[in-house]
Amino acid sequence: MREPVPYDRRAAVRYAHRWAYGRNPAYYDYEEVGGDCTSFASQCLYAGIGVMDYTPDYGWYYLDANNKAPAWTGVEFLYRYLTDGRMRPGPYAVETGLDLLLPGDIVQLSPQGDVFTHTAVVVQVGARPTLRNTLVAAHSYDVDRKPLGNYAFRAVRYLHILGGLRETGGVS
Repeated sequence: MREPVPYDRRAAVRYAHRWAYGRNPAYYDYEEVGGDCTSFASQCLYAGIGVMDYTPDYGWYYLDANNKAPAWTGVEFLYRYLTDGRMRPGPYAVETGLDLLLPGDIVQLSPQGDVFTHTAVVVQVGARPTLRNTLVAAHSYDVDRKPLGNYAFRAVRYLHILGGLRETGGVS
């Protein structure tokens, strides 16, 4: 059986602020092998949800640098994992608009408008969210409290984290 897990947005944002300009030694730094942005976002999500999905290949987990799910570090893989609608352990999200973002949500950017290549974590939003008052933290170009409007992009997608699920001892 599975039970709902609330998403602790404050914990995710605290983690983002703590590690935006550094690297948690518990996780490999993928900066030199494609970028660390989605791993950093996954770490923030994990800080807020506390549940991993250890399904081989299609889950969302990190054990070590070479034993992790593609969704932990890949922009498209994370998007598909969060939004595919399957009821499984780990976090889940819906694609939404800028006006519905909250701290702890995820933003993914496409510089050319075709392929999404960057993931950031929302750490603050204004009362009426705009690109100028929606602030993010990210790795690969380490930032904290960077206005979303300071990025150059042609396409953006906003992922609102709804919560998560965890396995319980019962039969599903």
